[in-house]
Amino acid sequence: MEPKKNPESNVGRNSSLFFAIGLALMLFLTNYAINYKTYDKSDIDIGQLNLDEELDEEVPITEQITTPPPPPPPPAAPEVIEVVEDEEEVEETVIESTETSQEEEIVEVEEVEVEEVEEDVEVPFAVIENVPVFPGCEKGNNDEKKACMNKKMNDFIRKKFNTDLAGELGLSGIQQIRVFFKIDKTGDIVDVQVRAPHPSLEKEARRVIGILPKMKPGRQRGKAVRVPYYLPIKFQVQD
Repeated sequence: MEPKKNPESNVGRNSSLFFAIGLALMLFLTNYAINYKTYDKSDIDIGQLNLDEELDEEVPITEQITTPPPPPPPPAAPEVIEVVEDEEEVEETVIESTETSQEEEIVEVEEVEVEEVEEDVEVPFAVIENVPVFPGCEKGNNDEKKACMNKKMNDFIRKKFNTDLAGELGLSGIQQIRVFFKIDKTGDIVDVQVRAPHPSLEKEARRVIGILPKMKPGRQRGKAVRVPYYLPIKFQVQD
């Protein structure tokens, strides 16, 4: 047998939910009505802010000191203009024209010979390719010729130098004389410089160097050159 009413159309099914919602709504309205306050607008005085009193400041009166103006500058001296009569006559300089005409003959210029100037090259004795040759040192290589030249030079000085001169001058001990000279491109001795303890010893050293025999000049790259040479003279004075 079918029921007379639809179970989904039962109104009392959600009555508890509706009751709770109504109760919450009433509590909210009651709380709002209790806490609601009103104010009389005529009794409120928020006051006014007066800024005129703070902006008015008393400015101290200062005295302005005026300085007197500087004295005017002295008047300038009047310029004296001296009139000079122009009596001197100036001759005009006439510049002749350097332009040539077609009728002028042209002079032929002969060929100018330019002479070659040989440079005076100087090569040190220690590095020269072909050392100067002292008479009697023609054999051997370059190093052997150097050694032979040094030996021949010392032997020549030992024979020709007057060592007794130092004793006559009152000198004692070991005497050392430094001699510098150059062997030029012809094999002659030039530019002799001597340093000795006494001028007489310098003179004697120059005399001995002046009688050295003529040498075969040194060569560098096949050309004769000047060769500087240092020859020390050292001996002991006999008491």
